Amino acid sequence: MERIGDMTAAALAKESVGSVTVGVISGPDLIWTRSLGYADIDGKIMATRDSVYRIGSVSKQFTALMLLQLVEEGKVHLSDPVEKYLPELSRVGDRRAWAPPITLLQLATMTSGMDREPANLNEKYLKGPVSDWEKVLLAALTETKYAYEPDTRYLYSNIGYAMLGASLSRAAGRPFVDHVRERIFKPLGMTHSDFEPTALIMPTLAKGYDLLKDGKLDADTPAREHAGRGYKVPNGAIYTTVDDLARFVAFQLGEGPEAVLKPATWKDNLARVNSANGALTSGYGVGFQVARRGTFVYYGHGGSVAGYRAATLFDPVSKTGAIVLRNVGGRFDVSGLCARALEEVARAKMIARTP
Repeated sequence: MERIGDMTAAALAKESVGSVTVGVISGPDLIWTRSLGYADIDGKIMATRDSVYRIGSVSKQFTALMLLQLVEEGKVHLSDPVEKYLPELSRVGDRRAWAPPITLLQLATMTSGMDREPANLNEKYLKGPVSDWEKVLLAALTETKYAYEPDTRYLYSNIGYAMLGASLSRAAGRPFVDHVRERIFKPLGMTHSDFEPTALIMPTLAKGYDLLKDGKLDADTPAREHAGRGYKVPNGAIYTTVDDLARFVAFQLGEGPEAVLKPATWKDNLARVNSANGALTSGYGVGFQVARRGTFVYYGHGGSVAGYRAATLFDPVSKTGAIVLRNVGGRFDVSGLCARALEEVARAKMIARTP
């Protein structure tokens, strides 16, 4: 823990602005956390373990978990065509007439061939409250296209995950955000997590900043995005704390509860990496990224939105995890620090197990 604390302090010192909160998970418990720097630079408010951060694309893991829940309940199948639930998908342009319909699995694993974003992203589709996210998505479909033939290669797609969230919402017969709140946040005890800055979240919300090329800080853009990010809800809207996120990582380490998902279903999911790079050092499954550093293989996801960056990683073998939360968008290597922290604690735990 001391080495991880030193690594964190050294990483923050390189930018010397804003804050960073780090957490280490072992089995069911958050065993260590440290917060350094300012959650509010102007107000001189220091970050604490209670500080709330946005986690960007780490939110995709929750959308993928909703998919697995609905599969487990028999409400959807991984191979279901997306248009079964989202017939508006026909509005997407450049579809190969001879190609079969894309599936829920392909959206979840970034193999649908869907482009990363719609055109005119900043002008139209990054605006609007959480309550209108699906309306914004449907409007964006006419300016979205297929970049590749479905199921032929990996392409990270934010709008693809929004399509997935909308499809799952319709299959479940309830709003996407309600399902995640009731079926994931609540049973995991994630009491300070939501898709928007609620009255409970606002008092401890870390103020977001973007570090510009000239060294100045932009707090205005992150502040505007608290009012909503258009269609980017299933793929990047969650606010949370290190304690709440640790509960989610503990679930990923197999600590339950079964009310969220059966352990066998989750274990089966981790055994399925649907695409990998040529060097076999990274890949993507149903809602998770997987990476290899030498012989060490770990799972998780990174994320960024205006003013915030985050990473959560875990190692099922040592049953350890790591979290890094940051309230400044800049050069700070959030994912790198998270991976190094995880490797430190995983190695220490495995050594401790050796007779």
